[in-house]
Amino acid sequence: MVETNPQNEEKQSNEGNGPSGTPAKPASTPAPKPDAGAKPDAGAKPDAGAKPDAGSKPDAGSKPDAGSKPEGGAAPAAKPAAAKPAGAAAPGAKPAAPAKPAAKPKVEKKPLIDNGDGTITDPNSGLMWKKTDAWIDTKKFYTWPQAPEYVDKVNAEKFAGHADWRIPNKAEAASLVDKTKKSMDKNGTEYPFDPIFEIGAAAVTWITECTEEKVVRFDYKISSEFTYPPCELWSSIRVVRNAEGYEDVPKPGAAPAAKPAPKPGAPAAGAKPAAPAGTAPKPAAPAGDKPAAPAGDKPKPPEGQDNAPSGETPAAPKPADPPASQ
Repeated sequence: MVETNPQNEEKQSNEGNGPSGTPAKPASTPAPKPDAGAKPDAGAKPDAGAKPDAGSKPDAGSKPDAGSKPEGGAAPAAKPAAAKPAGAAAPGAKPAAPAKPAAKPKVEKKPLIDNGDGTITDPNSGLMWKKTDAWIDTKKFYTWPQAPEYVDKVNAEKFAGHADWRIPNKAEAASLVDKTKKSMDKNGTEYPFDPIFEIGAAAVTWITECTEEKVVRFDYKISSEFTYPPCELWSSIRVVRNAEGYEDVPKPGAAPAAKPAPKPGAPAAGAKPAAPAGTAPKPAAPAGDKPAAPAGDKPKPPEGQDNAPSGETPAAPKPADPPASQ
């Protein structure tokens, strides 16, 4: 029989307690790691401070957090800049100055020709001028209504063998202005005119643009025409005609020659000639079809039918013999 000591029992019962007799704390156990293949709860929010696993891929349907930065501290990719339309100027830039038109090439004027018969030919305009004017010839001026008197006198004389002298128009008169040369008028005043003409003429001439309501004469001192109100005005006259051998030279003030219109029915350049009238184009035969029999040939009857006379229905083919019974 075993004896029990109450002190030993009390000592044994206190071995599991702390120094103060309080129960001992159980040892802490490590928290289980989440399963790598387990999906988070649909309603659960991810921990704000938790970092995603380096090897884990985001869910295909999940959207990235707007404030989250990519791993490694890399900056997000910049959005491509919007393409500017071609020719668009940078903001704040001054507009480019418009391009200046190309300068026309200078055409050197050919010198005037003294024909030795009291006439001057201008190869640049194809015009022939009388070397003297009405003032030198008659020592008088003419009003516009009187101008035909002088022209008729020169033509009646057939000056230099010609009877088609006339009053020049504004463009023809202006073609004699030559600012590289100087001549002297009847008063000794210089003006831009070729001295190949007789010195001492008047520096003005009537032009065909003049009318009784609009009095116009060309003044070589100002190299232009001048218009006056209706009045009795006096002027000298320079007569002109078209020179022979210069038919291809464009005349001053003349409209440019129009291109000849194409003849009716003529094909345009590069156009294919049209098919003759009344002929229809032949249709292309479909691939694999046999060509049609020439006109006049009769079609062959099907196999097993004789050629029936014209107008009669061909006889039906005989039925094949039934197979022998087995």
